[in-house]
Amino acid sequence: MALARNRRRERSVDYWPGFVDALSTLLISIMFVLTVFVVGQFILSREITGRDEVLSRLNSQINELTQLLALEKGSNQDLQDSVANLQASLASAEGDRSRLQALLNAGSGGQDAAQKRIGAMTQELDEQKQVSERALSQVELLNQQIAALRSQIAAVEAALQASEEKDRVSQTKIADLGSRLNVALAARVQELNRYRSDFFGRLREILSDRENIRIVGDRFVFQSEVLFPSGSADLNPEGQTEMGKLAAALLDLAKEIPPEINWVLRVDGHTDNVPLAGTGRYRDNWELSSARAISVVKFLIGQGVPADRLVAAGFGEFQPIAPGETPDARATNRRIELKLTEK
Repeated sequence: MALARNRRRERSVDYWPGFVDALSTLLISIMFVLTVFVVGQFILSREITGRDEVLSRLNSQINELTQLLALEKGSNQDLQDSVANLQASLASAEGDRSRLQALLNAGSGGQDAAQKRIGAMTQELDEQKQVSERALSQVELLNQQIAALRSQIAAVEAALQASEEKDRVSQTKIADLGSRLNVALAARVQELNRYRSDFFGRLREILSDRENIRIVGDRFVFQSEVLFPSGSADLNPEGQTEMGKLAAALLDLAKEIPPEINWVLRVDGHTDNVPLAGTGRYRDNWELSSARAISVVKFLIGQGVPADRLVAAGFGEFQPIAPGETPDARATNRRIELKLTEK
């Protein structure tokens, strides 16, 4: 065992500078990618926020213009009806004038009365013509206003289309940045999994080859009897020895994990479903499982493991891995689990 440590020290002295250069390059690359993503997210968020405000204003203008157009169309129809009525009145007046003129020419009726009647009808006809001309002017003005409104609506629709195209481009950029971020995160997860595998491999080598110390999935499991006396959260001498080996392996691994990987070692305490009497130091299995996890964490801190890289949690009897009420099942459920994960 001492020979293996000496060999590791020799390898560390030979390759450490190159390893630090590689890790620095990897850290700079990942920081650059994350910086680009954050800046892109900020710019795109501002663009999308401005686009939503522009769309809201444009929709409001379209609604107002549509209402104005409907009102102008109604007014135009009323004026057209008035013009038709005036033209009908004009035609009727011209008919009356023709009849009066015919009577005058034929010599029937008084000439003075006919002249007065003709003058009155002529004046009325002139007035009707003036009214008709004003109505036609108003109709022309309304037509111009309608044309202007249609131009504004066309401009608004063009602006909407441009905004939608800009939104589509922004969404495409966001999707691309999201894909890049997912790739970067997946690479970090794979890297952490690789270090977890290395960690478990080292633990297999240095810890005692016992059935009650094993790997289950992504966790390293110690049966409680290896570390603690029954009903206690104080590490026994054998448990301190095993945890000392674990701390040494963890400290060696911490030198290799890049700083940008925010890893922690989670220590989970579990008990069986046999309730405590409540008269001892711990009132229930919640307190016992939590106290055992904290005891392991404090021991690892005492061995030099940074406190910010450790997490303690107690689950009591509520996360069993072996069903049943047999002594073997209960012994399996009394355990301490170690998991290398990210914060």
